[in-house]
Order: sequence, then C-alpha cells, then structure tokens
Amino acid sequence: MNVAHAQRPCCCWLTGLPGAGKSTLAVHVANSLESRGYRVIQLDGDVLREGLGRNLGFTPEDRAENVRRTGEVARLLVESGLVVIVSLISPGRAERDAAMERIGLNRCFEVYVDASPEVCAERDPKGLYALARAGKLRGLTGWDAPYEAPYSPTIHIRTAETPIKESAERIERHYLNFDNHAE
Repeated sequence: MNVAHAQRPCCCWLTGLPGAGKSTLAVHVANSLESRGYRVIQLDGDVLREGLGRNLGFTPEDRAENVRRTGEVARLLVESGLVVIVSLISPGRAERDAAMERIGLNRCFEVYVDASPEVCAERDPKGLYALARAGKLRGLTGWDAPYEAPYSPTIHIRTAETPIKESAERIERHYLNFDNHAE
C-alpha cells in the first residue's frame, strides 16, 4: 500500500521554550514518518522568521501575528493532504488555541515540549540565554517575556527526562493511532 495516498492529513503543533527541543523532535518525527511513506512538511519557527515573518519583531502583537500566519500556512498544507509538524515557541495560549481551532481541532494535536528555563539555558543551542543573561537580548520567551504552557496538551514531553528518540516515537505513535482512526 502506498501510505502517502491513504494518510490522514493533520497538524502536530510543538510548543515550548527556546531550547526545549521542539525542532530536534520535529526532525526526528518527520524523518521517521517520511521513511514510512508519509508526506510530511515541517514549519520551523526560525525558518519561518527568515521569510514569512521577516517583517515581524518580538512584541506581543508581532508574536501573535507570527502564530496566526503559521497557523494559516499549516491549515492550507493540511487541506492539501499533508502531515504538518509545526515547531514554534508560540508563547501565547490563546493564539495557539486559535490557530489550532482554525486548522480544525479534529485535524490537529498539541505537543508541549517541556524543559525548565534552567535546562534550556544550559543547552542554549543558539546562545540566546547567554545574550539575555549578559543584558544584550531583551524579550526572550521564558526569560523576561512570558510563556503560557498549554492547559491540557495532547502529549506532554519532558525533554530533560525522556530521550529524544523515545519522545519522537511517542509523537509518531500518536499520529499513527490518529491516522488509523480516520473517518
């Protein structure tokens, strides 16, 4: 069977602090699903900021607009039949909820990629926490800008406690179960 033609389109929305592991998880899940024949696209926050959101800053209004735009792109891609994996800080709960509602709650699930600010600062893959600590960066989500964790995500992953491969497999299993129960 060619899985790509029988897949259930959906959006997996990964949210969490900078350095929590969203992009790393997204890559693992996408690669695994693609190896099974699924058609997958990743929408990574950093990549989107270089193009679709390059005119946006980091004010609360701009962050909300970034989430809205990402949600619209994800909706269009899901409607085109793809599995969409969004890895985006998306700090505001209301904006995330609105984006997922627009995509369709029956076509979307939320993954909270949870790591404490201390763990994220220790990882600091982009050097953002070091800049914030030195006073050279203001408005870092989870440092001096708010992050609203999901109330009840579909999946809650604590990346400091769970290996990346195990976390990715958990997300993939959820999608495969989601896919198998398509109407």
